[in-house]
Amino acid sequence: MLEFPIKRTIIIDDTKKKKRGRKKKDDGEKMVINGTVNLPEKKPLKKMDPLPKNAKNLVIVESPAKAKTIERFLGSSYKVMASRGHLRDLPRNQFGVNIEDGFTPSYTNMWDKRKLIEELQDEFIRSKKVYLATDPDREGEAISWHLAHLLEIDPKDACRVMFHEITKKAVLAGMEDPKPIDLKKVDAQQARRVLDRIVGYKLSPLLWKKVCKGLSAGRVQSVAVRLICEREEEIKAFVPEEYWTVGGTYKTEQGLVLATELVKIDGEKAKISDGDMAQKIAADLQWEQRGEEGHDPDRIVKVEKRKRKRQPQPPFTTSTMQQECVSKLNFGAKKTMMLAQQLYEGLDIGEQGHVGLITYMRTDSTRINDDMVQAARDFIMSTYGKEYVPEKARVYKTKQSSQDAHEAIRPTSLELTPHVVSPFLTRDQLRLYTLIWNRFLASQMEAVETEHMAISIASGIYELRAAGYKVLFKGFTELYEDAKKDKTLSELPHIEEGSVVHNQTVEPVQHFTQPPARYTEASLIKTLEEKGIGRPSTYAPIMDTIQNRNYVEKKDKQFIPTELGVIIVDLLKKYFERIINVGFTAHMEEELDDIEQGKDTYTHVLQEFYDVFKPEMDVAEQQMEKVAVAGQDSGQVCELCGAPMVYKFGRFGKFLACSNFPECRNTKAIVEDLGITCPKCGQGSLIKRKSKRGRVFYGCSEYPNCDFVLWNQPIDKKCPVCGSIMVVKHYKKGPDKIFCSNAECENHKKGEAINEE
Repeated sequence: MLEFPIKRTIIIDDTKKKKRGRKKKDDGEKMVINGTVNLPEKKPLKKMDPLPKNAKNLVIVESPAKAKTIERFLGSSYKVMASRGHLRDLPRNQFGVNIEDGFTPSYTNMWDKRKLIEELQDEFIRSKKVYLATDPDREGEAISWHLAHLLEIDPKDACRVMFHEITKKAVLAGMEDPKPIDLKKVDAQQARRVLDRIVGYKLSPLLWKKVCKGLSAGRVQSVAVRLICEREEEIKAFVPEEYWTVGGTYKTEQGLVLATELVKIDGEKAKISDGDMAQKIAADLQWEQRGEEGHDPDRIVKVEKRKRKRQPQPPFTTSTMQQECVSKLNFGAKKTMMLAQQLYEGLDIGEQGHVGLITYMRTDSTRINDDMVQAARDFIMSTYGKEYVPEKARVYKTKQSSQDAHEAIRPTSLELTPHVVSPFLTRDQLRLYTLIWNRFLASQMEAVETEHMAISIASGIYELRAAGYKVLFKGFTELYEDAKKDKTLSELPHIEEGSVVHNQTVEPVQHFTQPPARYTEASLIKTLEEKGIGRPSTYAPIMDTIQNRNYVEKKDKQFIPTELGVIIVDLLKKYFERIINVGFTAHMEEELDDIEQGKDTYTHVLQEFYDVFKPEMDVAEQQMEKVAVAGQDSGQVCELCGAPMVYKFGRFGKFLACSNFPECRNTKAIVEDLGITCPKCGQGSLIKRKSKRGRVFYGCSEYPNCDFVLWNQPIDKKCPVCGSIMVVKHYKKGPDKIFCSNAECENHKKGEAINEE
């Protein structure tokens, strides 16, 4: 376990932003040794003596949104401040890890947080007591540990409190049970951070040198790209095989029509490999239509009825929530987690004020506390009736690999139904909240009861089958449907074995076996979870990173590897096979869990990793060949020399370059053309741009010859009053609206709502 506090000789004071220009003379107090600033011992922070009469207890959380809510819950004797995430991290421009000295990290105070650090320290010295209430996970534990260092608090003191939901009851309960900082969790978080730093800092520069600048490699993201590339290889290598099915319709003597499919030939499973065989079977089945004699009539030889129960799914974990949001709401993992964070931190709900609507959204557990289970059963009883409440409360098993640190994702209060909160939430917030609400409540409801029926028809040597089901009791599907519906049949209570049926139609259908499907966000997250790669907090960043780095593209919701992604994976597989593979990555995740549980140590896990990584790195540096990434044709022509423009990748992402390089060095940024003619010059088209500060705006492609610009998204529609171009304004709450872009027009302020459907 890492010692606390970390030695000052490896702390870099980066709180003051470096200024350009003439350097000041060294005051003689700082020494630079091997690129590390050796600071003199600072005077310790001292509490004010005496403390002010109005001194308060200080609570530090991560989010400013939570700070306001929690301060209201705790009352006037508490002041709540937000750290806004990490305040210290490994240095940006240095490796920051002393491998020879037990992988000791060198932390720096983040320069953009210098003012906040000073504010926290100033508040600390005038406070009675400090409580560190960062998020209840490894990352939050590490932030609390860094705060303890900055405020010179002993981490063994009872200074750490946790809120698993932002409600008054949960916050007050958390404040009554402060504990020391869990240094095992801190070690686990730091081990992950150092592992990622070793891979990124050592491997990424190698890829810059051998492929192109701006690339990055990571333990987990590289494995995710590898999975996508290997799936693409399977698809390309797949050879489809032809097969046929034969379906037909039969009519009973009472007039009931049955849709059937051939299942057996001479008592064996039907296998139809070609069209000739399918046509022969179709002809045999149609004997009755041709009027042939000497055949026994087709009969129903078997009627099977079986009742089944389908149990509800457990409440959401982070992974299952992300998967379901991709499938049902078309939300990416990043958007899902952003919305879930907002619901967890809380929103203003009318007279109730700022309230957290869901429990902590980073979890791998399906556990629910007993009080909430009973509340759910009572709610179901009063809303849906006694028959929807199972005899015993449902308890879901959690996977062995689960940390089980938090409950499953659920609403904080069943009084705050989606209907009650709908006026206060944005459309997307409400859709996610409704999904979480329904899934949780459904998990405590009675099972769906169905009656499945299978009818077998004999026609000579052939056996055909009609199958379907009817719902006897809706159960949890009254609220939440989590599976595809099966094909249904009409009710057939009067059909009996031995009944004669008459063939109406026969249809042979050709099929080809299909290659495995490409990964979507949902299926990739599911695969990563099943293989033990990554953890709840990492899935969304992985999805984001592999796309931002141009290793994969998303088309029709499916991941397709780019040429760059394929090249990187091939190199990593060749030179880092022991590191960048599923088994080793999953093993390292287990090792990180072992650190948190005290079964292993920080240094042992990192040394085990480095003993594998270092030899592979040495070989790669000597033997890895330089690879050129061929540019992808863009369909555009260079305006300087007439050669085709191609897409290339650089340190700032994808851009357009002339294929006639180095003779022609023309490059252009990739812009999004809206296909709308500029209303000012009539020559150029409106394109989407970004300002120096990153703000999106829309301007003419003929700039600087034409300076037309809009800050709102234009649409190809003219104002009926003044003829100016119309624009769309996006609102956090409520639907988007169309306005006139002319500030002097009466339609500029009076907008027309866009139908969201």
